[in-house]
Amino acid sequence: MTFDPKILNALVVKLHGRPIGVINRLGGDRHLFSFEQSYIDDPDRPTLSLSYKGQSGGLVVPTRAVSTRLPTFFSNLLPEGHLREYLAARGGVKTRREFYLLALLGADLPGALVVEAMEGITAHEGEHKQEDHRASEPILRFSLAGVQLKFSAVIEATGGLTIPANGMGGSWIVKLPSSRFAAVPENEFAMLALARAVGIEVPKNRLIDVGDLGGLPKDAGAMKGLALAVERFDRGPAGTSVHMEDFAQVFGLFPDDKYRERSYANIAAVLWAETGETGTYDFFRRLVFSVLIGNGDMHLKNWSLLYPDRRTPVLSPAYDFVATLPYIQNDTLALSFGSSRSLSEITTEQVRRFADTARLPASPLWPMVTEMTDRTVAAWENLDEKSLLPDELRQTISEQIRKVAKSIRQSGTPRPIRE
Repeated sequence: MTFDPKILNALVVKLHGRPIGVINRLGGDRHLFSFEQSYIDDPDRPTLSLSYKGQSGGLVVPTRAVSTRLPTFFSNLLPEGHLREYLAARGGVKTRREFYLLALLGADLPGALVVEAMEGITAHEGEHKQEDHRASEPILRFSLAGVQLKFSAVIEATGGLTIPANGMGGSWIVKLPSSRFAAVPENEFAMLALARAVGIEVPKNRLIDVGDLGGLPKDAGAMKGLALAVERFDRGPAGTSVHMEDFAQVFGLFPDDKYRERSYANIAAVLWAETGETGTYDFFRRLVFSVLIGNGDMHLKNWSLLYPDRRTPVLSPAYDFVATLPYIQNDTLALSFGSSRSLSEITTEQVRRFADTARLPASPLWPMVTEMTDRTVAAWENLDEKSLLPDELRQTISEQIRKVAKSIRQSGTPRPIRE
């Protein structure tokens, strides 16, 4: 896709290949998303986001334009931090101009969305020199939200991974080594293996030498070490797309607010209403696991919903499990867990407060805490993948698991709970 920013003024939003709405760029650098009337009138319409679901279950139709940025659901489709800067620079798009960035990256978004330029729309007078889109420059046109430098990859018949020339269509995500922290791919690989060992659903993944990746841009390909390849759970057989959204999108918050505004209990309350016990208790077990391994980065964008039947949400497989404590001394949880952000302990009172805020039955939760603790301690002891970690990193994770497990055992059995 190429576009001319001198005339680009509207983006068509397609869900499962069907046009469902338009993002219009208005005067004064404002943006308004509007649903197509056919989508509004369709009782069997596929779900775009719970943020557009009313209390009675109907569709909430947006009426307010957003200044400078895109509406929150669409803003969260775009990468953040260094990844945004990297892709924007390659495409000649200013990082703060989300409308143009989405036009650039909209062909390969998370979930079942495609966003593309509407042809024949003219720009507002006086707004025709805002971007310098260099269409002749090779651009990796994909958008995998996050801050770490990552690429969409396809698997070859030989089992190798290659980055497509246009960056689109890959069913794997390749995360490159960090220039700031040691062994991040190995860390995540080991934590995903540990999660799988304790019964948490995680996507297929493997480590691959950066030098063995085909198609990387020269600047990225100059990196040394191992990369982590993770199979995309929003892609099905034969390239089909499964729609998804993260919880910043669910709550209608910008990515900047992913560490605040909501708590883990707020996520649990949504899951209880939308997925029942299955999704809620899976989420709670993953939360306990995150404390045990010292993962302080499970913010709103690291929890997602999938829509395998296009309408009803389920909790997605777990992702972005990284032990952050070895890198950030005295790190804390990304969000509040029972009025606490501590990674040092989990207490019965904390779990009680969590259940009360989320309006969950409290009695099943503490047994889940102790069961997940016992499983994690045993699995870590026998985990082959931990041998890939540097000694200091491995030792820090071991100490973290032991410390939190000890606090849980000392917390004991909670007093009787009235439901």
